[in-house]
Amino acid sequence: MLFYLRLLDMLRIMMKTFLVGGAVRDQLLNFPVKERDWVVIGETPESMLAQGFLEVGKDFPVFLHPQSHDEYALARTERKAGHGYRGFTVHAAPDVTLEEDLLRRDLTINAMAMTSNGEIIDPYGGQKDLKQKIFRHVSPAFKEDPVRVLRVARFAARYAHLGFTLADETRELMAQMVREGEVDHLVAERVWAELHKALQEQTPGAFFHTLKDCQALARIFPEIQALFGVPQPAQHHPEIDTGIHSLMCLEQAAKLSPKPQVRLAALLHDLGKALTPADILPHHYGHEKTGLKTLENFCQRLRVPNEFKALAMQVMEHHTHSHIVFKLRPGTLTDMLSLLGAFKKGADIEDFLLSCEADAKGRLGKEQTPYPQADYIRKAARAANRIDTKAVLQSDKRGAEIGAAIRVLRINAISEMIKNEYPA
Repeated sequence: MLFYLRLLDMLRIMMKTFLVGGAVRDQLLNFPVKERDWVVIGETPESMLAQGFLEVGKDFPVFLHPQSHDEYALARTERKAGHGYRGFTVHAAPDVTLEEDLLRRDLTINAMAMTSNGEIIDPYGGQKDLKQKIFRHVSPAFKEDPVRVLRVARFAARYAHLGFTLADETRELMAQMVREGEVDHLVAERVWAELHKALQEQTPGAFFHTLKDCQALARIFPEIQALFGVPQPAQHHPEIDTGIHSLMCLEQAAKLSPKPQVRLAALLHDLGKALTPADILPHHYGHEKTGLKTLENFCQRLRVPNEFKALAMQVMEHHTHSHIVFKLRPGTLTDMLSLLGAFKKGADIEDFLLSCEADAKGRLGKEQTPYPQADYIRKAARAANRIDTKAVLQSDKRGAEIGAAIRVLRINAISEMIKNEYPA
């Protein structure tokens, strides 16, 4: 048995394997390498299985290493056979070369390989583009896969802070994909997967700027595109444009929280402003309510997880009350906290408060403005949660009477907190 295992190890060492893709790119950028993908030249599925690899690929031959569990894919070429990212015919065979495998990749900075001794194989100029900080497509075949539009935008979100920009010819190719309707074949799961990843990057706003620059934003996220050009009162929003404001909110949310839920809620909180009647612009009375249906449709179309949707709905409906909380009556504040679930066991309203703070700071010249409203709301929630409900529960009150009595206790507790901590 030991001899057999050693023989398999020797065979694996003799295999022509190359580290490829993101691991090579990030190693050259001195970025942390999260996962390693390998390409194998000259092998077959049968020979991989014989050497102890576990096959996991559905659409093309991918195998897991028996010890490291890294992914090893057989070198392959792809030929367009239909619309969408699944519309490809894959050819994986021992005669496919490394250069042919790298040619099918999206960007030059992702089309490099590394040997076991650290030598870089770079047939398409990836190292040069990496040094010049340019996203450039490898070949015209880029336009055959609409997911690549989203991937490039996501790479912008990851590396924008380093100064990376999109090559003009790649931007034009992406715009051509939009004009020809290729991006219309994107499926909800892939759109959400790329959006979710982008929201976790250092500069998530670059994801949307990139899509807007190639006219893809209107096709993929029409609700966000609709915000651009919608004016707001200059005295409250010096940036004026609602679309610009929304991306500024996302930028601030990224500074305040690593959570993608908070970032998405901050981005989407003003969707209702795109529905404001033209005759009342630049004011947006009631946008907190009118946008809820648009947000509902957005989440349903992209199959957004419930935890993301729930927070986004809360922020949209209640962000204005958060901003003017110092003017709210204790009863109104109590009702808002109840709607936020602040009185439930294990409740946590921090994500709501962070999203609202991002909204307040996502305005031109207001980025450093303190947000004392958050602490005020926290203190109100703590005060209301400290009430003793025993007397009410043991009384002869029933049903709605109990809820009404507890509400009065909470209002009184919040009133006392305001009187003690925020005297007029």
